[in-house]
Amino acid sequence: MHPTIAKVTARIIERSKASRAQYLARMDQQQADGPLRGQLSCSNLAHGFAGCVGSDKYDLKQLNKSNIGIITAYNDMLSAHQPYATYPEQIKKACRDAGSVAQVAGGVPAMCDGVTQGQPGMELSLMSREVIAMATAVGLSHNMFDGALLLGICDKIVPGLTMGALSFGHLPTVFVPAGPMASGLPNKEKAAVRQQYAKGEVDDDALLEAESASYHSPGTCTFYGTANSNQLVIEAMGLQLPGSSFVPPFDGLRSALTDAAAKQVCRLAQQGTGRMADIYSEKSVVNGIVALLATGGSTNLTMHLVAMARAAGVIVDWQDFAELSQATPLLARVYPNGQADINHFHQAGGMAFLIAQLRAGGLLHEDVQTVAGEGLELYCKVPTMVDGELQWLDGPQVSGDETVLRPIDNPFQATGGMQLLSGNLGSAVMKVSAVASEHHVIEAPAVVFEDQQSLDVAFRAGELDKDCVVVVRYQGPQANGMPELHKLTPPLAVLQDRGFKVALVTDGRMSGASGKVPAAIHVSPEALNGGLLAKVANGDMIRVDAATGELTLLVDEATLAGRQVQQPDLTGNDFGTGRDLFARFRTLLASPGIGASALLK
Repeated sequence: MHPTIAKVTARIIERSKASRAQYLARMDQQQADGPLRGQLSCSNLAHGFAGCVGSDKYDLKQLNKSNIGIITAYNDMLSAHQPYATYPEQIKKACRDAGSVAQVAGGVPAMCDGVTQGQPGMELSLMSREVIAMATAVGLSHNMFDGALLLGICDKIVPGLTMGALSFGHLPTVFVPAGPMASGLPNKEKAAVRQQYAKGEVDDDALLEAESASYHSPGTCTFYGTANSNQLVIEAMGLQLPGSSFVPPFDGLRSALTDAAAKQVCRLAQQGTGRMADIYSEKSVVNGIVALLATGGSTNLTMHLVAMARAAGVIVDWQDFAELSQATPLLARVYPNGQADINHFHQAGGMAFLIAQLRAGGLLHEDVQTVAGEGLELYCKVPTMVDGELQWLDGPQVSGDETVLRPIDNPFQATGGMQLLSGNLGSAVMKVSAVASEHHVIEAPAVVFEDQQSLDVAFRAGELDKDCVVVVRYQGPQANGMPELHKLTPPLAVLQDRGFKVALVTDGRMSGASGKVPAAIHVSPEALNGGLLAKVANGDMIRVDAATGELTLLVDEATLAGRQVQQPDLTGNDFGTGRDLFARFRTLLASPGIGASALLK
């Protein structure tokens, strides 16, 4: 085991000792209470299987078969989740074949951040994670279930499902992915059209044509954003079947993997093993973080993994991420960290090659439980159809394309994809894997905005054609729900291409689409809650240093002490697009560094 991985893990275990013990004690008690379906009154139980048909009703009445609860995030507007339409009936059949029963326990909302980018609805995005967690708990609260299958892929859905399911951690639980869409317009071409649009060189029709050619069919978006980062991390943590993350929808192998996931959770339920509480351990959390860092994954996971872990009594923080990143080499380049998409990653060797290489480097804990059994050996194998049967065969020994995926002894860079920044402006994270080394250090005057729309106006007016650190504040959790600010990427990239030194500093998010412009995001404390970001004035010098991890406002203390904070009118964030229902909830959101959750201590 790499000494840094071992040291950070030991620190997490010690830090989490009390909270982890309390969590496991609660799960032990829930398990000791037994299959609660058998303790329901006759009236309760009759309601529980009244909607069943055929043998399912008889089997549930006899109380002698396992019942698997399906929590689904299906809707057919979200391309990644559209394939889930047929999964419940398929899963029910697979569970019957395995001598069990399955019921859809509940549905959870699943919003598409791609649709809401730059729109008021994006201000509900982060909070939708909390809603999903609570909805998951509501679905499983009927106490009808011996195991669970979680159908979800995208940004807040997987973290929310995880947080909710961990409240039922005494149950064996398996995630069921659906796979990415086929590769469309290459990401480099899509990004070029976006920048042309930002400069006014192409019109709406051209932009829509490019976007439609990129996002063109059912399945997960193919760039390496939060959705695909979720899949990679969940597999690395052993919460879904080996090699299942990136098999395309509507493929025979995908169908076989779905059947296998259903039968596996039935097997675990029948055996009384494979509790989610035991799989989701301190060591599996570290494995997930290492896999994220080794591939330059989404910065959203710096919040989600913290919140998810806390739901299991495991306390991790950004310092853990920073130290793990220094020990973890970057083995993959997938857009926006490179030109390849997630299908190219999969074809180059994918998860099997990645896990094998991280194991070879002593970067993953082997003594972990997974939904497939003990250890990670099976996660180095590739699911394959052989004579109509699903088998796991030995994974590749060499990368199929070293421009996309590399071995441990020839990484793209010696350290991982993220950097922790700190200084008088607070703490922030930066996705450095996509940023060229010549842009790692930016010291320039601040240009301050208090909403993302104002930046676009200034860009179009030519007011940003200079070296600058763009500050977009009052975008934190309590100010407006911490929306993602992808709309800022094209204009800032244009400025960089024009030869200007440019960086972004914000208490908002950029997520998996953080690209070639250095962006210090998730700044904490946020401007609304006493963060020094609120006192930054136009022209102030700011230093953003990804090499040393510095985020400093270069203004003397006396000057800052004399400045009064003029908070903007934020009441407009409380209404429209459903925001009125979340206004009070938003005030409960914690700092990003501890997961930005309203549900967890």
